[in-house]
Amino acid sequence: MLIQEKIQAAKKLLREFDIDCWITFVRESQINGDPNLAFLTTADVTWHSAFIITPDSSYAVVGRYDKITVEDTGAYNEVIGFVEGFKNPFLKIMKQLNPKNIALNFSEGSEICDGITHGMYLTLSKTLAEISFDKRIISAEKIVSALRERKSSTEISHIKEAIRHTEEIFILVSHFIKPGISEKEIARFMKDEVKKRNLGFAWEETVCPAIFTGPETAEAHYAPTDKKVERGHILNMDFGVKFNGYCSDLQRTFYILKENEKKAPDDVMKGFNTIVEAVEKPKLAMKPDVLATKIDKISRDIVTRNGYEEFPHALGHQVGRFSHDGTVLLGPPWEKYLDKINLPLKENMVFTIEPRLPIAGHGIATIEEMVLITETGAEWLSHPQKELILIE
Repeated sequence: MLIQEKIQAAKKLLREFDIDCWITFVRESQINGDPNLAFLTTADVTWHSAFIITPDSSYAVVGRYDKITVEDTGAYNEVIGFVEGFKNPFLKIMKQLNPKNIALNFSEGSEICDGITHGMYLTLSKTLAEISFDKRIISAEKIVSALRERKSSTEISHIKEAIRHTEEIFILVSHFIKPGISEKEIARFMKDEVKKRNLGFAWEETVCPAIFTGPETAEAHYAPTDKKVERGHILNMDFGVKFNGYCSDLQRTFYILKENEKKAPDDVMKGFNTIVEAVEKPKLAMKPDVLATKIDKISRDIVTRNGYEEFPHALGHQVGRFSHDGTVLLGPPWEKYLDKINLPLKENMVFTIEPRLPIAGHGIATIEEMVLITETGAEWLSHPQKELILIE
């Protein structure tokens, strides 16, 4: 069902962008596969394989033993299984189609669209040169970006289910956290729950969840340590699971009460409430055709206006089959983000919103939520954290 949805969507995108033909070209995909292959078939392929989509039709040229698997998707007009080599059946289809342009999965600006290796690009280019089609090659970035970013109903349902499990595990771990327990022990509790539910991890298990208690931590993208939870610590965690191939990515912040404390101190609450505002206000501005960088600026200005340094990363990224998945990025105009920040939001994109700030002597306050861009705005996919989670 998902592959049929995505191939039908690809055909519409080809019309939208006035592109005649999109080719995904792979070999031994288990070793070096294209990020978009999961939209085209249900399993890895072995030999040189070409998945050819046009506005009106779809073809696959694959090795003989991969043919039935691709046919079983029900998404292709014709699946050709070769024995000696892909070139002859591939060129026969291309001559029949005679496209004015041929989009391949390469991109300088988006890693999610840069699936074809340099060697495979050379192979395909030389093959197309035999029928003088090599000059028709263009980047498939527009098609691939839109196909990944504009989620189908099936994809959205999988993401929602991943979020549901993630939020449930956050609730469970909130009853497990206590002074004296280590980051590693907390992580083990959460990992055991993921495995009990037969889920996958949204990113590498070594750093999922990423847990940081108190000041002087690595802050992000680091494995849990033997550091123990202490009273007066802020504890934050970055965590996501994978359900049916689709990810969640959420962060939550906790405060460990000191003896005789009934609430968090004022400096902790100021920082936490600033983060809550820096999540909620940009969400209100998110809607189709707004430039991504404008959303980042709303949140960044709230943080700096309250006296904190700006967070050293983009406000949010897209989520899909990977925890970071999509070209458009909610970010500032920094070199590393290239032109991703100057692209518009579109309906059915799924984003995180994740500002952060340090609170001296306590740790890092951060919240990460997930939203869906709708026709008129944005809706929460997660249940946003509005209150600091207190641990006695």
